[in-house]
Amino acid sequence: MSHHLPVVETFHSLQGEGMHAGRSAFFIRLAGCSVGCSWCDTKHSWPMESHPKQSVTTLAAEAAAAAQAGAAFVVITGGEPLHHNLDALTQSIRAACTLPVHIETSGVDPISGSPDWITLSPKRHQPPRAELLAACHELKVVVHEANDLLFADVAAAQAPQASWLVQPGWQSTEGQQLAIHYAQSHAHWRLSLQSHKWLQVR
Repeated sequence: MSHHLPVVETFHSLQGEGMHAGRSAFFIRLAGCSVGCSWCDTKHSWPMESHPKQSVTTLAAEAAAAAQAGAAFVVITGGEPLHHNLDALTQSIRAACTLPVHIETSGVDPISGSPDWITLSPKRHQPPRAELLAACHELKVVVHEANDLLFADVAAAQAPQASWLVQPGWQSTEGQQLAIHYAQSHAHWRLSLQSHKWLQVR
């Protein structure tokens, strides 16, 4: 259990993507990612050693303050947050406030932290663990090309309990056209957009 974690940033904003888009959320962005997506918009979060470690009690206190300011839930993101054991962090958050804990992950590592909500965004070049597919609440696949939709179907077959979303890669014209058409022609899929980028909020 890690009582100090490398933190890129914390902030209170709106969830921009997925099933909870538009809701007030407190974000904890942890450092470290070995997945290496070429389109990643937080590449500065990849190296763990570049970011200071903070105690889980400090992070939990920030979450509690965000709850007082109107946050509806906590999002632990990255990087790849499950590169770390999140048991101590989620325990501290739950001791400090009543906010649900959401985790955004690619699914390459085992689950830790007993999250209330798992957003699984799997990657073709590093497929997720079966346990993450079976446990996730939403499956959100980023689309740049047609093969991403084939991958989405394979993943969805292993996550029947989840809500399924296709999300165009940012500034990917082909991905946008493919994702819109796919959601329109497949009743069980939903379109997710990065609304925070359109709105230019953090």
